[in-house]
Amino acid sequence: MLFTLVISIAIATAPAKDSSIVQVRVTCKQVSSCEEAVQIWCNGYARADGDGDGIPCENVCSTVDQVNAIRAQQGC
Repeated sequence: MLFTLVISIAIATAPAKDSSIVQVRVTCKQVSSCEEAVQIWCNGYARADGDGDGIPCENVCSTVDQVNAIRAQQGC
């Protein structure tokens, strides 16, 4: 006798989210612009400003004025 086993797999998909929200945890080493750095900082990545000087990801952001301008532009 030959038996065939059929396995069904259901894949649930999450509803699409707003593309302006950072969905994957990104670190300062992974960002390539100050805009990205400010975005992850505003979305809760507090470690982006480890020294508390108001400049997240100092590898890409230089001044508080630069950061504040980007924050205003992004509505953060």
